[in-house]
Amino acid sequence: MIDETFHLTPLDVRRYEFGKALRGYDPERVNQFREQVAEELERLARLNQDLDAKTRAFHEQLRAFRERDKAINEALVSAQQLRGEIRGQAEKEAQLILREARADAERIVDEARGEIRRIEDQLASLDRGRRAYLAHMRLLTERQLSEIAAAEQPTASEPASRGDGADAPVEWLGSLVKE
Repeated sequence: MIDETFHLTPLDVRRYEFGKALRGYDPERVNQFREQVAEELERLARLNQDLDAKTRAFHEQLRAFRERDKAINEALVSAQQLRGEIRGQAEKEAQLILREARADAERIVDEARGEIRRIEDQLASLDRGRRAYLAHMRLLTERQLSEIAAAEQPTASEPASRGDGADAPVEWLGSLVKE
């Protein structure tokens, strides 16, 4: 563990004065060594600062990446929820459209059945009218034929047949009525 209370700087090394002793170290070698130590401390201090700056930058990048990762995860979860909601709405709309289409189809079929009943009623009415008309025409024709037949009956003053073919239209009309 590093002692945080004692920080040795390159300037401290350069300014430190060793006491003079009789048989001490060679002052020039001591100064040379102090200079080397100060330069190494400067290099290590710069390296430490660079590493601290890089560490801060990496921590900042890591924080930014984590925030982006969190945002991406949240967006993914939101997209999945939205997809589920959209799918649910689409299914509901599809069911509604199907119900409406079935209701429209039933309404159209009911209208068509009603139209068929109406047309069948009209057809039956027309058929009844045609039969009534034909019956009326038959009755009218039979009445006229009977009047013609009665008119053609020889009276006591007329001969029975003239022989000129005047009876032919009456017979032809009678054959039509019988058909």
